Amino acid sequence: MATVDSVSLFTGLGLSEQKARETLKNTTLSAQLREAATQAQQTLGSTIDKATGTLLYGLASRLRDPRRLSFLVSYIANKKIHTEPQLSAALEYVRSHPLDPIDVVDFEQECGVGIVVTPEQIEEAVEVAINRHRPQLLTERYRFNMGLLMGEARAMLKWADGKMIKHEVDMQVLHLLGPKTETDLEKKPKVAKAQLEAADRKTAKDVVENGETAGQTLSLMEQLRGEALKFHKPGENYKTPGYVTTPHTMDLLKQHLEITGGQVRTRFPPEPNANNGICFLRFDDTNPEKEEAKFFTAICDMVAWLGYTPYKVTYASDYFDQLYAWAIELIHRGQAYVCHQRGEELKGHNPPPSPWRDRPVEESLLLFEAMRRGKFAEGEATLRMKLVMEDGKMDPVAYRIKYTPHHRTGDTWCIYPTYDYTHCLCDSIEHITHSLCTKEFQARRSSYFWLCNALDVYCPVQWEYGRLNLHYAVVSKRKILQLVAAGAVRDWDDPRLFTLTALQRRGFPPEAINNFCARVGVTVSQTTMEPHLLEACVRDVLNDTAPRAMAVLEPLQVTITNFPAVKSLDIQVPNFPADETKGFHQVPFGSIVFIERTDFKEEPEPGYKRLAWGQPAGLRHTGYVIELQHVIKGPSGCVESLEVTCRRADAGEKPKAFIHWVSQPLTCEIRLYERLFQHKNPEDPAEVPGGFLSDLNPASLQVVEAALVDCSVALAKPFDKFQFERLGYFSVDPDSSQGQLVFNRTVTLREDPGKV
Repeated sequence: MATVDSVSLFTGLGLSEQKARETLKNTTLSAQLREAATQAQQTLGSTIDKATGTLLYGLASRLRDPRRLSFLVSYIANKKIHTEPQLSAALEYVRSHPLDPIDVVDFEQECGVGIVVTPEQIEEAVEVAINRHRPQLLTERYRFNMGLLMGEARAMLKWADGKMIKHEVDMQVLHLLGPKTETDLEKKPKVAKAQLEAADRKTAKDVVENGETAGQTLSLMEQLRGEALKFHKPGENYKTPGYVTTPHTMDLLKQHLEITGGQVRTRFPPEPNANNGICFLRFDDTNPEKEEAKFFTAICDMVAWLGYTPYKVTYASDYFDQLYAWAIELIHRGQAYVCHQRGEELKGHNPPPSPWRDRPVEESLLLFEAMRRGKFAEGEATLRMKLVMEDGKMDPVAYRIKYTPHHRTGDTWCIYPTYDYTHCLCDSIEHITHSLCTKEFQARRSSYFWLCNALDVYCPVQWEYGRLNLHYAVVSKRKILQLVAAGAVRDWDDPRLFTLTALQRRGFPPEAINNFCARVGVTVSQTTMEPHLLEACVRDVLNDTAPRAMAVLEPLQVTITNFPAVKSLDIQVPNFPADETKGFHQVPFGSIVFIERTDFKEEPEPGYKRLAWGQPAGLRHTGYVIELQHVIKGPSGCVESLEVTCRRADAGEKPKAFIHWVSQPLTCEIRLYERLFQHKNPEDPAEVPGGFLSDLNPASLQVVEAALVDCSVALAKPFDKFQFERLGYFSVDPDSSQGQLVFNRTVTLREDPGKV
């Protein structure tokens, strides 16, 4: 009974029943969420709306100090905290202020309580950002990185709604540039292709699993064109092995060619080049319990980020009327029937045949209409198709009842088609020529052909390829949700995950991901790769695109007692030391500098080359060498600072090492990421008997809260990338705010094993 009450409580917050039951499996999370919901109901005296419920779930899943639960729930229930940025700021505040009492005035100021961002303010902020980049926008037009405009506007209005900013950017850019021209649409693929080919020419080494090498590396598009040699030509579907023909096939293919003009049509990026091809991006939104608009938006954003522009974005729900009409036709043809077997009866390898398989057509038509009108409860009736699939599954379900509003169609429908029914028919409607999907859908190929032929509609051809996986990772949606619910990661974009949003946040360039896929190749077998091979592609791109800067993670103060000037000097540092034509940036060099604590040792081991007694070290880019004179220690004996003298580098013997440094630096937060899991295959019971949640790496995230970085990065915006010399590649995190930059370590530098 308690479980039922909790499920009801959680679904009242806006969670689906499945997610509510999944939450109950996490004892800590469910207890905290139950307490939060109960307190919120007492405060509100009424039901909790979905927006508030979402915030309460976010609070319960991310709060580490239960003492603060009541305090934060009161702010959410009273709508003083009503956005995700405010909640994130509140959680960070209580984390960084563990002592009682909380300074309410300071808390509310840090969390944006009472701040209202008006549409006029958003309009003004976007206008400022566009004016700052107007010349480049007019030159590059729609090839300009619009994310930069959104980032700058967001930096000016920390608490503004991100969707409103994006909408305003789109509107103002359209007003400035006008609609996209044919030139705008043509140039972007050419640039992306040139970048891919240039990257492939540069990296002649092929990388495959276990470090083995293959022949010449081809770009992803070249490989797909190579695979296309095996594909059928548009209209020649019947030449594909296993394709099922009927007396109507040739007429349907003729009509198909008249509609498409012999054009290649796919529904999966990348876009086909052959026959002036086009690509649809279609979402299977047939289960209202699982579909959330934010996931579809994120997928569209990620496809665009990777450099692909779909011909059209469509949804299965666009075709619900046609799919319903075809279901009725399928019943008329004696190929479908209404069944009353429960879901649990159909599970297992040999479920019993349906006793309703041979019921009269007229009876199934009446019952299907009753399903449509909501006369049955969920699970009391389904529409099933009369076929046996490759895996032995008999009579798959075509329609089931779900009394859950759909995110696009609302309450229009209470019956929804399944993937087995929808997949091929939507392909047929869009006249897809090559339906590309991963290998696990091969077992559905016969039902794909059967259904199109049973309805005498155009039948595309399904082509399967192998899924690409990575070691030390989980990629299923369900398991990532478990990680989020358990508090192991923050969300889908946590940089320790391998979702595209996570890779983007960590700082992986899209070119690197495309290059990695090109090196792995297109294959029909499942491939599992080592993460370091992807990281190698990231380094290849960032080495040429990320300007250099200097940062110190564990600072040690160094005072130069004979500094050669009264005030600080301005040092010109090349953005790319290997190519100084790419420009310089300026950093101050004063009598006080900070170096890495590990770059000094009082008692160095043999082979140590950096600063030590009797062993000077050079300061990069300054032309000066420092030599130790005095070590200042605190009461505990820990080294607190150093005093050194300096000389020109050309005035004596060359030092064994040059170290990085900062002077008059900015304080920033740096997040250092390691693998999320300890074993290669965290989902393998033989390797991890306790399940993947038991395999979490406790050292997967280290936060350096008081790192120092040189002032050349002061104006950096979210997703700007840098190489911090001798440390690695870093990207500005969206958590950054004015005066407080946050950096994510994207990847380390290539390390020389003999380096000390």
